[in-house]
Amino acid sequence: MTGPEPVRLSLDPDLARRGAVDGAWWPASYDAGAELPALIAAIDQRLQRRVLRVGLHVDTWDNIPRRIAAPGRQIRVGWFRTIDPHLVNLIIPGIEHLNLLVIPPGTAPAAADKALGLATRCRGRTRPGDILTAADPDNPTTSA
Repeated sequence: MTGPEPVRLSLDPDLARRGAVDGAWWPASYDAGAELPALIAAIDQRLQRRVLRVGLHVDTWDNIPRRIAAPGRQIRVGWFRTIDPHLVNLIIPGIEHLNLLVIPPGTAPAAADKALGLATRCRGRTRPGDILTAADPDNPTTSA
């Protein structure tokens, strides 16, 4: 019997160096209710801090809950049209916010792996869509 799939996540090792993107996440689907709990647990564990809120683009995600249950708390989920559709934003004490590039679930593994790496190395104001395009230039669904 196999356990749940590991969360496909990369984080910039230097989160003090703020950029437009602080890492990347490759969910298995756009079902927010199914995908967010594992992401929150992975972030809590990796950063040894507790996610307090999540923000995402309302038109990108399906099944968006108002809250996600996590150990000892309920995490509010906000959905917006003003956030980049390729990002998920997490509010975390001591970090302020963490912007993760969302790699589309259907992305080919080689391109997703490349995007996971690029997202941890981008500097400054690199747009999320530009990272996806660099990782998979032949896929029009990943363009900005």
